Amino acid sequence: MNLMYPQIVTGADLLRGIVKLDELAPLLQQRGASSAAIVNSKLYGVRSFSKMLSKYGIRPVIGLSVKVSIEDKDLLLYVYAKNQLGFSNLMKMSSAISTREEENLPLSWLHAYREGCWVICALTDSSWAAHRTAEMVQHLVEAQADQSTFIGIGRPGGAKHAEEDHMIELAGECELQIVACHETRFLHAEDFPSYEVATAIRKGYKLNDPQKPPNRFRQAYLPQAHELSEWYHDHPEWLQLTTEILSACQVNISNEDFQLPTFPVPVGRTAISVLTEKCQKGLQRRFQQLPAEYAKRLNYELEIIEQMGFTDYFLIVEDYVRYAKNEKILVGPGRGSSAGSLVAFALGITEVDPIHYGLLFERFLNPERVTMPDIDIDFADNRRTEVVNYVADTYGKQHAAQIITFGTLSTKAVARNIARALDFTPEEVRFMTNELSSGRSFKDTVQQSRKLQDWISVDPRRALWQQSAERLEDLPRNASTHAAGVVLSTDPLVNFVPLQIGTEEVFLTQWAMKDVEEAGLLKMDFLGLRNLTLLDRIRSMVQYNKKLEIDFESIPLDDRATYNLFKTGDTTGIFQFESPGMRRALQTIHPDNFNDLYSVNALYRPGPMEFIPLYSRRKNGQEPTTYEIPELQPILAETYGIIIYQEQIMKIAVEIAGFTLAEADLLRRAISKKNQQVLEKERQHFIAGATKKGFDHAKANNVYNLIVKFADYGFPKSHAVAYTLISYRLAFFKANEPTYFYAAYLSSLTGSKDKMMELIREIKAKGMEIHPPSVTNSRYSHTVEGNAIRLGLGAIKGVTFAFYQQLAIARENQQWSSMFDMAIALGADHFTEKTLIPLIKAGALDGFGETRAVLLASIDAAQSHALYIGDDALSEQFKFNSHPKYNPGGTMDRLTVLAFERDTLGFYLSEHPIEELKRNATDLIQPISSLLDLRPGAKVKCMGIILSIKRIRTKKGEAMAFLTLQDETEEVSCTVFPKLYAQISVHLNENQFVQLAGTIDYRNHAVQVIIDQMTPLSTHEKE
Repeated sequence: MNLMYPQIVTGADLLRGIVKLDELAPLLQQRGASSAAIVNSKLYGVRSFSKMLSKYGIRPVIGLSVKVSIEDKDLLLYVYAKNQLGFSNLMKMSSAISTREEENLPLSWLHAYREGCWVICALTDSSWAAHRTAEMVQHLVEAQADQSTFIGIGRPGGAKHAEEDHMIELAGECELQIVACHETRFLHAEDFPSYEVATAIRKGYKLNDPQKPPNRFRQAYLPQAHELSEWYHDHPEWLQLTTEILSACQVNISNEDFQLPTFPVPVGRTAISVLTEKCQKGLQRRFQQLPAEYAKRLNYELEIIEQMGFTDYFLIVEDYVRYAKNEKILVGPGRGSSAGSLVAFALGITEVDPIHYGLLFERFLNPERVTMPDIDIDFADNRRTEVVNYVADTYGKQHAAQIITFGTLSTKAVARNIARALDFTPEEVRFMTNELSSGRSFKDTVQQSRKLQDWISVDPRRALWQQSAERLEDLPRNASTHAAGVVLSTDPLVNFVPLQIGTEEVFLTQWAMKDVEEAGLLKMDFLGLRNLTLLDRIRSMVQYNKKLEIDFESIPLDDRATYNLFKTGDTTGIFQFESPGMRRALQTIHPDNFNDLYSVNALYRPGPMEFIPLYSRRKNGQEPTTYEIPELQPILAETYGIIIYQEQIMKIAVEIAGFTLAEADLLRRAISKKNQQVLEKERQHFIAGATKKGFDHAKANNVYNLIVKFADYGFPKSHAVAYTLISYRLAFFKANEPTYFYAAYLSSLTGSKDKMMELIREIKAKGMEIHPPSVTNSRYSHTVEGNAIRLGLGAIKGVTFAFYQQLAIARENQQWSSMFDMAIALGADHFTEKTLIPLIKAGALDGFGETRAVLLASIDAAQSHALYIGDDALSEQFKFNSHPKYNPGGTMDRLTVLAFERDTLGFYLSEHPIEELKRNATDLIQPISSLLDLRPGAKVKCMGIILSIKRIRTKKGEAMAFLTLQDETEEVSCTVFPKLYAQISVHLNENQFVQLAGTIDYRNHAVQVIIDQMTPLSTHEKE
């Protein structure tokens, strides 16, 4: 008998099984298995299963566990694909199940999809009821009257089902043959506890819960051949029939041909004629007289696009980009290599002129290496979904889907999930979280941690935690929607990939990105970019306040104020240019044109950043630019003799070695793979071409060495140019409309306390005013009032958009002079203590002229007043002639006022509390911002609030601490060594104000203060 395993539930089935393919396949090979079948509840993981088993010489069988609905009851079936038609029908079954709320399959649907499939009716459920099940099987047989249906009987662990005789009798009555069944959900018998933990995680209960459901899969391990023979010793024919069924399954899951969608064109027109016309019109809008170079390039690109069969693809992308622009959804100027296409530029898909910037079409589409085109589009992230829905509505929901992605149980995630299932205490969870490392596997981490080993050894539950974590780590935990990927096809997608319900009224594929591409489907990336949303918000605010129409493409790329901002590294909030290292690079290079900007963008990455000083010296005339051979000057002059871009590598191959651009792209790809054989082959190719063009052999070899050296560093120039356009536009607004820039950027940081505080400091340092939120003047987001920023009500914790809408309606055409007017207008239902407290603490009612203490004390009175007035609130005379009084609220010290602001807004608005302490200080106190430029060893005195503390022990066991100190100007890290720590540890508390004296030091290239003395401070000023 050939050893075959008929029902394997793999780890791809979201913790319904914990079988890992890299462990399964070698084990099957070792046991001499000839075949194995996957029967997950969806078609998750079938392509990986097929590839892995085939790699080990084991024939994969593709099956599916199906619950068929018969008269409101579910009957478990295993359905296997006999052939390609059967596999296609399995995809339809899996899709049908996964798009129904009940996640089962009506019997009539099974009948419609069962051609090319074997069906095994598995009578293995412990809840089997003879009479009811018999009726269901009878209905199944009546609907599936052929020789492809069988009764499946399992004997897990060799135990017969109590109703097995009735099952055999039923098979006889229905004239169905019997096959042996055995579900494998884990590999070894000792893995059952880990599987039980996985089930608890999936279903959300704790293992020590007495009400937990029974687990009937205790014996669901992968049995040895002799075990199967023993279990079915009295019915070997059942095993034999199972073998015959699996042997008859011949499904080939391989990489499929492209399934490109078609674009609907008018009758009598071809796709290429429509595309050509759109491109010509697009270029006519940009050029009064089309230069010959552009006409030639356009014709060439159109010829290649048609030759490669991608005409419809370009029309589809143009269609949804045009839709987005018509709907005022901001679209990015381009992304990746697609910015090298003149066709994309002509269609308005990109805003980058590839000829002006020297970009290459072959970097995007290479006629000598046919791959799917890849035009990724950025949209403002708050409206991306609208474009996805448009595509689904336009081309049909059966033809468009988003791509699934699976969240896996990483080292820390698996530890935490299992700890929850085992009901660990908070202290246990805290300990194990601190000890685990995200950079290593769970197993490696435990092996390298004596503390963890000792901790685990004292408790059997912790031993189970370790065992389960090692078994479950890296398994898929949940499915979600890929952030960008969308697939589209002319034929219904279900013919190529199984589908399921998505989250945005668009179907979701059951296969992840790589599997979808292998199925031949065209993937398009619809990316949501937060910085486009920011840019759009700035533009909208300027247009609304100044009544100006702003076209981003008309923003000049030679604005001096913008380049001054880049030169000084004043790039907070500027996409891609915010990091301290990037700021230093800008200050070093001093960019004064757009070419410098996108060069810095490409240079600031590991590897090429070592050339930033050289680029700066050459750019600023401190060192001459040199070239290996003079012929490199036209190619490398723009980057001062340094190879920065992949396109430069391609141009060198063309100009020096006579390659075609298509060959040059193949060279670029080959070099990036670092295959020595290929490198040497290409070296001979390059040198032969160069010597043929008259170049010296040695110099040609040197140029090739230069290419190899820089190939790792080469960045797509097309991407650098396109993305730097976004950065430049943001910087343009920051330099020329700073109030609008800061108001919009501050809105985008809601919820990010540290970044907001940093930005508030920057705004104040530039002398700009920030007005507090106001119930009479603020909108939900931050706005601009004159030359000041008015904080929005949405910045206040506890204030919802729904409340703001009610407030906006209530204050329409009204002027409130007191909190009582506000209460009447809102009504007692909306004027509640829960909402009013954060508004008052944030200063949003300061305009009524009362202290915050009085306002807080008067909430009940105002609410009672609103209840008393009731429907008479509509009477203007009654409303404004009644004069209720505020309750006396006493006094509130200044520190409390500021603490309330920080609690509700996330930052200090009126002033930083440390400013008051500095005013009263007798010593010369240095602002923290001034410490950042001091040299090591400098003595300093400063004041601040302790934001965070990290206490540790040295190797000698002595206690010490690291803390973060903040004043109104900046934050700095401080170190308290053991001797001083012993004296001042009692004062080391978060939110404690302190004055300290210390010494400047540097740690990881960042300034820190070694504290020599520290004194606690307090403030008591009253409001």
